[in-house]
Amino acid sequence: MKVAVFSTKPYDEQFLGQASRDSQEHELVFLEPRLNTTTAALAKGFDAVCVFVNDQLDGAVLGQLAEGGTRAVALRCAGFNNVDLKAAERLGIDVVRVPAYSPYAVAEHTVALILTLNRQIHRAYHRIRDGNFALDGLLGFDLRGRTVGVVGTGQIGLEVVRIMRGFGCRVLCHDLHTNPEAQQLGGEYVALDDLFSQADIVSLHCPLTPDTHHLINADAVAKMKQGVMLINTSRGAMVDTAAIIEGLKSGQIGYLGLDVYEEEGDLFFEDLSNIVLKDDVFARLLTFPNVVITGHQAFFTRNALESIARTTLGNLTELESTGHCANRVTAPTG
Repeated sequence: MKVAVFSTKPYDEQFLGQASRDSQEHELVFLEPRLNTTTAALAKGFDAVCVFVNDQLDGAVLGQLAEGGTRAVALRCAGFNNVDLKAAERLGIDVVRVPAYSPYAVAEHTVALILTLNRQIHRAYHRIRDGNFALDGLLGFDLRGRTVGVVGTGQIGLEVVRIMRGFGCRVLCHDLHTNPEAQQLGGEYVALDDLFSQADIVSLHCPLTPDTHHLINADAVAKMKQGVMLINTSRGAMVDTAAIIEGLKSGQIGYLGLDVYEEEGDLFFEDLSNIVLKDDVFARLLTFPNVVITGHQAFFTRNALESIARTTLGNLTELESTGHCANRVTAPTG
């Protein structure tokens, strides 16, 4: 297939380009702009587009793609909340994704945020560089014996359960479907409200759906322990940022670690160091000393990028050769 790769960064060209050279099955053209109604014309004449989390694939964009001859959308990510699946189905466009690449990458980044917040690594780093070797304000706690709540126990959540059990933590789990492996590791499945009320650390690992949108809102925060640590490495819109800020101000939330943000589309993956941030909510988050934010980098390991590239091109090969793909996503029925 001839494939237009949108939202290209140097690492995309490196890893997708290498996978393409290895397979010699597809012709990739790398494009820096994000896919939206303005840039969709760039895909005219391409059999497929390859897109990422902040590309726009609503009905209007998909309609433009279909008119230009595009018949497949290859997501180089697991999430597909940015795609109008009903419109794609109606237009005859297949949508494929990478359901799993390296759950270890995201799980390990989750634990990195936990350790950074707990042991104040971010603050200690800057103090030492300024010649300040005082320990006041850097007090942490032992993870051993603490209760960690893992919301969503798919492949990534399962690895978080495994790691936190290794620290000697009690792990509470919540998911629509019980994962026997999580139970074998010692995870205890409980109702969501029970998880909120008992967990010292709450970590989110769910897909973004209408049911999980703003799962963490003011009511959820009120049910949590005073001084709870909240971690989100899943999707930004699972967290109501305004409610989180109120929780931080009151001390109900004692620590916040984010790798995603609900309005990240205008911020993440770009170098904005020379301009003034226009997002007042995000700017407010940056003022708290007990908040650590990374720019959607939890997936960003060599292992994960190699896996993403192989699976993405493999999905297109399977579609082209068989007309089907095991990683195809479709609109829910009913």
